[in-house]
Amino acid sequence: MKPGKHRLGIRPCTWAYLFLMFFSFVTFLIGHLGFTGLEVSLGVLLLALIKGQLVGAYFMGLGALRGLWRWPVFVWLFIPGILISTAFYLSY
Repeated sequence: MKPGKHRLGIRPCTWAYLFLMFFSFVTFLIGHLGFTGLEVSLGVLLLALIKGQLVGAYFMGLGALRGLWRWPVFVWLFIPGILISTAFYLSY
């Protein structure tokens, strides 16, 4: 894509915001409808990790960075995500 062009006339950060709203609505529906189970819990956790990556990339300005500077947010999301997933799995 050319620098001045946006997909369907919408900026990438707006797409990220729309995805964040959609993922938040899906999470709300899961809780409101009372879905339970390990798979549901891990799915909600996965949505939270994706949302964290979107916030880091588009709203903290880390999407344009390369190399070492992108890793702190990824590790900050990945390590707790693995630990929480392990706790959910072991308690199930």
